[in-house]
This record gives sequence, C-alpha cells and structure tokens, in this order.
Amino acid sequence: MYPTWDELRSRVEYETLLKLCQEKLISSGSSLTDEEAAKLIEEAVLSWPKNRGCSHREIGELIRRLFFRLRRDLDILTPYAQDAKVTEIMVNGPEKIFIERGATMSCIPESFDSAEQLEQLIRRIGAAVHREINDANPILDARLADGSRVSAISKNIALNGPILTIRRFPKHSISMEDLVNNNTLTTEAARFLKELVRAGYNIFLSGRTNSGKTTMLNALIGFIPKQERIIVIEDSAELQVPDSGRNVVRMETRNANAQGKGKISIGDLIRASLRMRPDRIIVGEVRGGEIVDMIGAMQTGHDGSLSTGHGNSPAGMLRRMEAMFLSAVEYPVDSIRAQIAEAVDIIVHMDRLQDRSRRVMEIVEVISCETGQIGINPLFYFSAGEGLRPSENQLRDQGRLQRYRMYQKQEESKQSRESGSIPSIVGAAKRKEPIV
Repeated sequence: MYPTWDELRSRVEYETLLKLCQEKLISSGSSLTDEEAAKLIEEAVLSWPKNRGCSHREIGELIRRLFFRLRRDLDILTPYAQDAKVTEIMVNGPEKIFIERGATMSCIPESFDSAEQLEQLIRRIGAAVHREINDANPILDARLADGSRVSAISKNIALNGPILTIRRFPKHSISMEDLVNNNTLTTEAARFLKELVRAGYNIFLSGRTNSGKTTMLNALIGFIPKQERIIVIEDSAELQVPDSGRNVVRMETRNANAQGKGKISIGDLIRASLRMRPDRIIVGEVRGGEIVDMIGAMQTGHDGSLSTGHGNSPAGMLRRMEAMFLSAVEYPVDSIRAQIAEAVDIIVHMDRLQDRSRRVMEIVEVISCETGQIGINPLFYFSAGEGLRPSENQLRDQGRLQRYRMYQKQEESKQSRESGSIPSIVGAAKRKEPIV
C-alpha cells in the first residue's frame, strides 16, 4: 500500500528539500529552461539523504511536486489548466480539488501541502493583474493570462480554508455557427440575432451562472461590423474580442488600494466611454448600480449596446434591473420601468439543462411600459422535444431592422454592379461565406 502524500512529505522533510531545490535554481540563474530546472530538481532529490527507502514512484512524485511548486504559476493545478477538456477547476481548501471535464464533475487525487501554499498561489494570481486579497479585501475576482476567470475567497471567511475557482474558456472563440451545431439555438434564431446586432438593437443576455451568457455574448460581438468602434468594459477581462484590424478599446475595473483609494467601477468606465466616441458599448456583466449608467448610455444614442446579467427569466431579469436601479438612485418606479423599456430592445434568455447542455430558452422583445408594467413580446421559445421555436408574434419595433435590410440591399446591388457577381445568398455561397 502506497503512503499518503502527508506521510511521504513528513518522512523526507519536504519543506527543507523544497528550500534546497529553490536555492539551487536561484544560484543557477534566471535563464534556466524547464528541462534544466527539472534536471537540477531531480539531482537534488536523488542525492537527498532522507529519501532512502523511497520507491521509484515516490521519488517521481517528489520531483513532480517540486517542479510544479517552483516552476509553474498554478502549482499542482497546472496539468488540469493545460487540459483543453477541463472547463472548471474548483479548490475547496487545500485538500479537496474538483474539476469539470466535459459534463462530468470529479474529485482529483491531488492536494496542496498546506493552506498557506494555496493562499500563496491565490496571491500570485491576484498580483499578476494588480489585485490584492487580504484581511481587508477577502474576495478576489481576477483572470489568468489565457483569459480564464478566477474567483477566490480568503480562509478568513471560508470555513474549509481558502477557496479558488477557475472558469476556463476555449482558446478559440466559439462562433455562432458552433453554437448552432451544438444545438444551443437554431439557424433561424441565429440569423435573426445577427440582423438585430447589425441593425443596432440593444440586447441583454440573461441566465443563471454557467448558462453560457459569456459565450453567447462573444458570438454576438462577432456580428458587429468591422468599421465600428467598440468599447468593452468588464470586471475581469474575459471576453474574446477579435481586435486584429478592428477599432477596439478594452477597459477593466480596479479595486481600491490598502488606503481605500483608487477604486474604478463599471459605472465610472461607462461614463468615461461616452466621451470616447463609441459605436458600441459592451459591458461584460451588470450587477448593481452601474445599471443606471448602462441604461443612460442606451437611451442617449448608443444603439447596439450589449450586456449580460443574472436572471431566471426575461421577466425576472427586468425585475432585477428595477431592483438594481432602485439600489442606486431614488427614482419613481414608473420612471425606472419606462427608462428600462425605452433602453433595452431584446432579451436573450439562456439556461443549462439537466443534461448539462446550454440552450437559448427565449428571445423576447421588450415593449413599452403602458400599464405600469414592462411588457414583453415573445419571439422565440424553447419547447421540450422540439427545441427553440419561433412564436407567431412579429417584432414590433421594425424601424431599425427595415433600415438595415434596405442598406444591405443597396450594398449588395452596389457590389454586384462593381464586380458583376450575383448578389444575396447565391453570392455568399460563391464566396463560401457562412450564411449564419
């Protein structure tokens, strides 16, 4: 029977061995390759007198642990962070680590040496994006270099030790065609959303945690015409906005420093963006009082804005917007509802089903607030066994959509005259462009 890691590390005096390896790497200079570092660590372990009686397997485990501790930013989590199939890493204290691979969650046979080691890892992650986690700021929202979302809780408020959650995103942005192929929505709904984005409708994505809102937002951003200036505002940068050849500005919030100064909120960034000549304002997620600034931007000529929020349904999302608005300013409820109804055009509601698949459940139009309540006009709805289906209702606010379609026809006719090619879908097929 193999000894536990705690038994092994105690027997070989692991902490002393760790310091020895660390000194060897430092004395060898900062230009060491991973192969050279691994060789030095291996030599130190093999010559360590306390490892007498250790099996080859135990020696290999010591070398692996020391290498990850000294050479990898994510320590023992590194192999899972490099696994493209792992979508979530959940660390519940130093001894319990879970991963989600595909649609399956499992506990992995790994553990940190101590709560202090896990806290050091969390602090390194925060420091990389100039954020702190300490007694004054026990909650950390950050990101990794690859865009993965990081949430961490200090052991001061987490009963089972430091908590770390890493939400990983695909290396390549998922396109709308990918979502159609994954049955997240239908081709008909995707084409409809494409027209709405290009026509400049303000679209809000709602859904619970891990329902696919960020992925859908990334796909919708891909429909924004390349000549338009995009301002992206996030708590922690995670949206995959292609900026090659595009006019993109990305901004990220900042927490207050140890003196309680220097905080930059989403609301601050939205107000700043209004003076930056934006064609589109994209806010990663609206959670609180910044809803006032977001609604204000949508009402003052910044059409085509996109954002997300947590809600259990389109109607629930609208009620939550009201509550967030009221938490920030003391306006009459009727006035708040009227502003929301005027600003938000479309709500796309998403959910994660029991089979772990993410689906668009509803697409609704937000209509005027005539009876004291914000009205909604269902355009698509999810039906069990049939998927996402169009309703019998028509989009009521057709103005922008009609102007966009007229512009498209004019552009196609112009290109047709200049190139002599066949316009519309046939032309798209000849150019091998995706219809979606």
